[in-house]
Amino acid sequence: MDIAELHDRSERVLDEVAKVVVVDRTTLQTVLTGALSRGHVLLEDVPGTGKTLTARSFATALGLSFSRIQFTPDLLPADVTGTYVFDEADRSFEFSEGPIFANVVLADEINRASPKTQAALLEAMGEGQVTVDGVTHSLPEPFVVIATQNPVEQGEGTFPLPEAQKDRFLVKGSLGYPEAEGELELLDRRDARDVPTPSAQQVLTPEQVREMQRVPETVRVDDELKQYMVDVVRATRGHERIAVGVSPRGLQRLFECVRATAAVHGRSFALPDDVKTVAHEVLAHRVVPTAEATVDDVSRTELVDEVVASVTVPTVTRAAPP
Repeated sequence: MDIAELHDRSERVLDEVAKVVVVDRTTLQTVLTGALSRGHVLLEDVPGTGKTLTARSFATALGLSFSRIQFTPDLLPADVTGTYVFDEADRSFEFSEGPIFANVVLADEINRASPKTQAALLEAMGEGQVTVDGVTHSLPEPFVVIATQNPVEQGEGTFPLPEAQKDRFLVKGSLGYPEAEGELELLDRRDARDVPTPSAQQVLTPEQVREMQRVPETVRVDDELKQYMVDVVRATRGHERIAVGVSPRGLQRLFECVRATAAVHGRSFALPDDVKTVAHEVLAHRVVPTAEATVDDVSRTELVDEVVASVTVPTVTRAAPP
C-alpha cells in the first residue's frame, strides 16, 4: 500500500464516522492518526458529547473487534485482564479472557476506577500483552485503547490518572460542543431515523488496517525537522513554568504521530506544520505545570504554545522526494 491509497482509505473512514457523530473533522483525524501510529487515545470532555459513540464508530468503520469496559470504583484488575477459572471436566485451570482482548477497547470513564485498576492497563498499552498469575498472554493486533474521562472537577468519585498512565496515551483530545449548525444537524439526523442511536458501516478489514499502520514508516522526516522536534521537547524541560517536561518516550511518540499525520494528509514527507498540528494532542498531557503555574490557572495547552513559540521553525528545503 502506498501513501495515496492510505489517504483514500483514511478519508473513507473519516467520512463514515462523520455520518454518525457530529464532531469536528480535525478531532476525528486525531483519533485516526493515533490508531495508525499504533498508539492509544484519551478523550476528555463533559458527558453527552459523543465520546463513546465516536470510539464505537471507529471500531466498526475499521472492521475491528470492539469491547467496552465501564470503569467504576469497584472494578478489579481481573475484571479487565481476565482470570483463571477451574474446569471441573479436566480438573485444571483455564484462562478466561477479559474484555481487554479486542482490537479496539473502549475504557469508558477511566478516571472513575481506582489507581490499581487503572494500572492494569499499563502493560497492555505499553507492550500489547497482559500477564496473569505469571503467564503472559498476547493481545490481538491491532490493539488500540480509546479511553474517555470526564473532567475531574465535574464531580466526586474520580481518580486523576497518574503521569505514567497518561504517558501511555499517544494523543489526548477533546470533542467539545458542536457549533449551532452542528447541533441542528444532530436533530435533523435523529428526525430522519427511527432508532435512538446511529451506527456506522464497515469500511475496512483488519488486514487493511494493519497495512495502513505500516505505511507511516515510509514517510520521510528531514534531519532539520528531527532537530526541531528535539528542540521543542527539550524546551519543555527548561521552561520556567513546567516542573516535568516531555520524556524521551514522548519525543518518539511525537515523531511517530508526525509521520502518521503526513500520511493521512497524503504526503510522503513531513513538514513543520505537522509538528504544530499535533503538538497539543501529543505533548500537553505529558507536561506537569509548576505549582505557581497551577495557582495562576495556566493550562498545559498554553504551556505547549509558549514552548512551540520559543523554538525556531526550520526551513525544510525539500518538499518532495528527490
